This record gives sequence, structure tokens and C-alpha cells, in this order.
Amino acid sequence: MASSAINYLFIIAIDFGTTYSGYAFSLTPREAEIDPFLKRWGKKFGLDTPKTPTCILFNEDKEFIEFGYEAKAVYIRMHREEAKKHYFFENFKMALNGKKLSRDVVITAANRKSMKALKVFTEALRYLKDDALRTINVNTEGRKFTASDFTWVLTVPAIWDPSAKQFMREAATQAGIITEGTQHQLIMALEPEAASVWCKKLPADGFITQNHDGGPLDQSPGTQLMVVDCGGGTIDITVHEVLYGGALKELHKSSGNDLGGQAVDRKFKEFLREIFSHGVWDEYEENFPSEVQRIMYDFLYFKQVVDDVQITCPFNLGILAQKKQEIEKFFESVRGVSWDEGSIIISKERLRSFFAESLKGITNSLREILKKDLNIEYILLVGGYAESQILRHHVIAQFGDQCKVLCPFRPQEAIIKGAVMFGRNPGLVTSRKSAFTYGFAVAESFQHRAAKKFRVSGEKNCCDIFRKLVEEGEDVGWDETREFILNPSEANLTSMKISLYRTERKNPKYVDEVGVEEICSLHVDMPDTSGGINRKVKLEFKFGSTEVTFTATDLVSGSKASVALDFMTK
Repeated sequence: MASSAINYLFIIAIDFGTTYSGYAFSLTPREAEIDPFLKRWGKKFGLDTPKTPTCILFNEDKEFIEFGYEAKAVYIRMHREEAKKHYFFENFKMALNGKKLSRDVVITAANRKSMKALKVFTEALRYLKDDALRTINVNTEGRKFTASDFTWVLTVPAIWDPSAKQFMREAATQAGIITEGTQHQLIMALEPEAASVWCKKLPADGFITQNHDGGPLDQSPGTQLMVVDCGGGTIDITVHEVLYGGALKELHKSSGNDLGGQAVDRKFKEFLREIFSHGVWDEYEENFPSEVQRIMYDFLYFKQVVDDVQITCPFNLGILAQKKQEIEKFFESVRGVSWDEGSIIISKERLRSFFAESLKGITNSLREILKKDLNIEYILLVGGYAESQILRHHVIAQFGDQCKVLCPFRPQEAIIKGAVMFGRNPGLVTSRKSAFTYGFAVAESFQHRAAKKFRVSGEKNCCDIFRKLVEEGEDVGWDETREFILNPSEANLTSMKISLYRTERKNPKYVDEVGVEEICSLHVDMPDTSGGINRKVKLEFKFGSTEVTFTATDLVSGSKASVALDFMTK
């Protein structure tokens, strides 16, 4: 990097969402106030949005064609046979939710063809990376920026399994965002945390709702706030306390569910299947997948309103329906819908019913947290789904008497702008609650089960005892290191294998109990055996922002071994 850039901090943040994705960047001096530049999308389609649809299109040879609005437009224009040959993916981020992943996991395209998920995510991230660098280079003079010039921030749901976060890091590596030697330049930012970082600095008039008349939240130490990231796929919740200086401390480990905006979309599709019965909708979905995409795209806008909505019935859907019976008859037995000369009219009551399952899930999740011994004053609603008036009105109705419910103007932008700020200072979130209990196996004087008994220097010992490094729910600092000293089990041992385990239980006794899993292991050389079993190995378990590293050092020889935690299945 040129010496003239030393006093500058270059950051690009990518918000890879279930429904929409985008990026923002900052090229400001290190001491200057950050004002993230947010890329706008859709100009060639007469639009101006802070994100583009998370859609990607590949040809029949699985080669990348387009991403975002362009991918959707190309796919929608395709004829039936052409669409069947291609691979069109949208909302594919949900394939990583709620499961432990392998590198070979596959996902299904709109036409039911499949590809490896790692390739799909890699090409999506590559597109966003290349577009960001292209945008920056077009608008700057005097130098050509490359990926290695930047600190990259990639947003991920807080409730994801660590394997999903690792999956995204590997996709980012394959996309060229980071390379060997620059891995430290990629920061994973938890989505509700990024939103909290942005919202806490907003003045009272930065929010849609009118029940906040104070100054910015970061000027009120001791304030507790619940951030509810209402995304397309997940509802991601975290609770923070504002500290002196404006930093944040996590008070309750991240929680949530998979009942985001897509849950409403699913109900809408079920509704269309209910109307166009006798297999009509299934036949339409099979033969005209690109037209189905157009219907769902239009519905995204109807989700934001509270009135009756009118949707134009596609020509091909009408033709298939007419083959079965007069189209008006499909509407006679379905509540809350009517047919009006080529249009489907949905009543506001029926529209609201599509939200019922999602709103119930959100209500239950928030209520569970508010039962805790906390003093939450604010509920912050962020994310694209928070654009919905139905959602906002519901949360205010349910919890407005307990908390002040706030939603920033342009809630879809809160995460990406906060992610840029987080990239400059990951220490803005000073501590988090550990989602797991971490530990390793040790041998102790025998007082345990006989199956684990062995002898060292004439003494009875027991192996496979779970020794805790961190307990589930315990506070861990953003850059904290936990240390522990081990001794070898045998005097002449020249190499020690150390395995790291995790569990959701607080106090396991043995590492081979149900619910305890090994997540990595390392071997540290111990060539000098003169100290026998009195030699010492130092273990270091370091929390770097949202990720961890595991290192062992032989204190006699200085031999060291480190391992990247591999949470994905083989």
C-alpha cells in the first residue's frame, strides 16, 4: 500500500442478505467521522434502491451470467425451454440456516436443478467484490485499488451455526476477497450488531416512530436496547447495553428464528395454490418458473402496505386455469380474494393473514427475552422486512407499553452502514455471550469411572475429563485470550495432541458425553524431555471479534502449533 495511504482506512462492507444484497465503503482518514458511501442499484430499470435482489443466474454449463436485478430480468424474459436449461437461484442464503454444513452441500435452483452451494455463494461474492472495486476505481483518481487495499466486512446472521459463518469465509476466500496472508482483512460482522452500531448514533428524528425524544442512544450510558433484525430469511435478535464512550456490551446471547419476510412469501404462494387448485398452480410453477419470479417480485412491494392489493394475473396462468374451468369459479370458495377483469384483488384482512405465523414467531421470541432479568428500554426494528407497516404496527401494539419501539428511516440500510463503522473499530462491541461451552480433555487423579483409568508414575489417573475454557452464556471480550497450562501425561512424550470440544451444556464431565463434539485438534512438539511430566504447554483460546483461534506452545522449546477451527463436516 502506498505511504500516502497510511493515514487512511479503506473499508468495504458487503451485506449479503436473503432477499437483497449490497455494499457500502469508506475511504476516509483514520481520525475522520465515517460517512459510508452506499451503492445504489437498478438505474437501468428505472429504480434507485440501496440493495439489489440476491439472485444469481448461471448458464447450462454452470458458468456465471448475471447477479441482482440483471439476473432477475434476464431470467424473467427467458422462454420456457430456455429457462429450464439455466440455473437461477434466489433466497439461497437460507440454505445455510439452522444446520451444520459441509463443503459439498448443494442447493436447488428455481427449475429444480442443483449446484454446489459453495460455487453459488462464491460467484455472488465475487460479483459484489468486483462491482465494489469497479465503482471505487471509476470515482477515484491517482491510483488503482485492489482487494488487498481494503478491510472487508461481511455481514452474517448472529443466530447462524459457526459452520455457516466459516462457509461464508471460505466462499469469500475463493472469490478473491482475501488471499493467503490477508485473512485478517476479512471481518465477520453479526447483522444485528452492525445495525446497533449504526442506530445508537442516530438522533431522535432519525427514526420513523415518534416515541423517542432524547438524544442519540450512544450518549446514554446504561441504556439497554433490543435490536431485532427483520430480514428476508431470519429474525435475528440481540440485546445490548450502551457503555460509557458509546461502546456496546451484549447482555443476552443472540437468538431468533427463521420466520422472516420469506415466511410471508410462502403463505402467499400457498394462497395462490389454494386459488388455482386442481394442479393448475403446480403446472404453472413447473412450466413458467420465470413468470413465478415476476409475481413474487411484485409481492415484495405489496408486503409493505396495509390496504387491499391488486395483482395482475399473468396470461399463461390464466390460460392454464381456463383449461380446467371458468376462471371466476376458482375464486368462489376462497376467502378474502376476488377476480376483477384480469386482476386478483386481495383484501387487507387476507393480506394480513399471510403475516400471522411470522408475527407470532416474532412475538414469542421477543416476549421470551423480555421475561429475563433485564431492563430493556428500546426495541429497534431494522432490516428490509421492517419496511412493512403491518410488522411495525404489530410490534408496537404488543410491546409499546413496555418499551419504546423505534425503526430508523431506511431500515434496510442500517446494517450495511453499521458494518462499515464496525470495520473501522470491531471493539465497538466490547463483549459477547458465548453460545457454547468450550473445553479440552485432561487427565486427573483417579476419582472417576473405571473405564477411563490409567497409571502415570504409579498413580491412578482418569483421562477424557472435560476441562472448561469458556462456559455457555459467559461474557467474553472481543479480543480476549483465555489461557491454560497443561502437563504431558508421560515423561518421555515428544508430541502432545490437544483436542478442542464444544457443547451447549454448561457443565459436562467427560468429552465423550452426548452433546459434546470435537471441533479441532493440534499437535505441539515437545522435543526436550528432560523435565518429564513437569514440562508445561500453554493453551491460548483467543476471541477475535466474532471468531476464535486455538494455539498451543511448549514453554520449554518454544514450539508452537495453531489451528483454524473447522466447524464444517467432512
